[in-house]
Amino acid sequence: MLTFTALGPFQAWTGDTPLDLGGQRQRAVLARLLVAGGRAVPVTTLIDELWPGRPPAQALSTIQGYVSRLRRALEPGRAPREEAAVLVSAAPGYALRATVEQVDAWRFEGLVRADGDPAAVWAAMDAALGLWRGPALAEFADLTWAVTEAGRLEELRLVAVERRADAGLALGRATALVADLEAHASAYPLREEAWRLLALALYRTGRQGDALGALRRARKVWRDELGLDLTSGLRRLEGDMLAQRLEEPPAPPAARASGGAASGSSGGASGGASGAAPLRVLVADDQALVRAGLRTVLSDEDGMEPAGEAADGEEAIAAVRASRPDVVLLDIQMPRLDGLAAARRILAEDRPPKVIVMTTFGSDENLYAALRAGVSGFVLKTSPPEQLVAAVRAAAAGDALIDPAMTTRLIAGFAGTPDPAGPPGLAGLSDGRLDVLKLVARGLTNKQIAHTLCLPEPVVADEVGALLAHLGLLDRAQLVVAAYESGLVTPGAAV
Repeated sequence: MLTFTALGPFQAWTGDTPLDLGGQRQRAVLARLLVAGGRAVPVTTLIDELWPGRPPAQALSTIQGYVSRLRRALEPGRAPREEAAVLVSAAPGYALRATVEQVDAWRFEGLVRADGDPAAVWAAMDAALGLWRGPALAEFADLTWAVTEAGRLEELRLVAVERRADAGLALGRATALVADLEAHASAYPLREEAWRLLALALYRTGRQGDALGALRRARKVWRDELGLDLTSGLRRLEGDMLAQRLEEPPAPPAARASGGAASGSSGGASGGASGAAPLRVLVADDQALVRAGLRTVLSDEDGMEPAGEAADGEEAIAAVRASRPDVVLLDIQMPRLDGLAAARRILAEDRPPKVIVMTTFGSDENLYAALRAGVSGFVLKTSPPEQLVAAVRAAAAGDALIDPAMTTRLIAGFAGTPDPAGPPGLAGLSDGRLDVLKLVARGLTNKQIAHTLCLPEPVVADEVGALLAHLGLLDRAQLVVAAYESGLVTPGAAV
């Protein structure tokens, strides 16, 4: 069956075989017809939108040539004089004739708008989000119509995330939703529904204090960004929590355990449910209060434990050698030896830990230099505990940059200033490996890259490892730097 994918790299398929759709502008003709949802698009509109303000003299015949070649690609068995059935002539232009099942974006939109009981909504949203393989129509980001449609589809994706979470709360799945909702609210802090769902999920897992903390974070963000207080709905939710008018949340799982008869674990926080070894985190900061606060956060977190402390860069290096932590939280401004110099020396050791730079604000130059050195990313000291914990887990997993949007913006700001001591150029990399590097530079995880490129996730992990080895780098953050500094990716352009 002929199918079309727009939620990620734009492509047409016959079964599992991708079709050759030609060059960028020819592909854009088909993409524009897909965006029209089966309605006819006048030829004059195609010309104006493919060549905004500067169409060539032979634009009409060029469009006709594109359509002719696309028809051959989409219907290779069609006889020369037989009427096209997919890309059809529809005065005063052309239209794409396909069913909803043939176009992922059309199916996605239908699923997002589906209704029913919580179980049905959960299933529909899960199916919709399963179709998403990356930013829609990203390869046409220089065309206004594509940017507009990509924005509309992204908004539908966010709605699907929130509708799925709302249904999950109704189905009693709050515990499993907290991590995803924390990431969602952090990525889209101006969305009221994101904060409402996060606060409710925390409350229903017995974390009333964290639920109120989430609403306080939302209030601060909105006041700082918009000069506004919370909406009446969120203020009402906050009041209901304070007055304990909400339905009593269930006891957390540990409190419901009946003596551990059904569990083989010892009940300790360090091992977690799976019995895996805890992440050992070393904290280096010249302020004793900061170290004490982070030590408390790490001690209270299931699956983590403090691995030591240091008050300056030299102590941090010595502590890393002595305790061999998994992750180091490293202040960038410290006496004797600053965090940047300490990070470079720590990362130069054999089998170094992951390093996260902490800063109160910090200069962009220092943070950028830290990323060049191979740190996994950076966090603000003022970040709430759950974000610091999420940063540690992300760094330990080695899968995604911490706060990829902020990190990538920082790197983009310094693009074009190559480091003479940096990695060699990208010569010798295959097209496939360069595609993986571009997506890493955009901040995608291995799972997202796998969906985007239709590859198994282990293959993507191997490709990322091969890129690091080829360029002599330590961390994904350095891959992003290399992609920008080499010119493979440029600020403001689609990756």
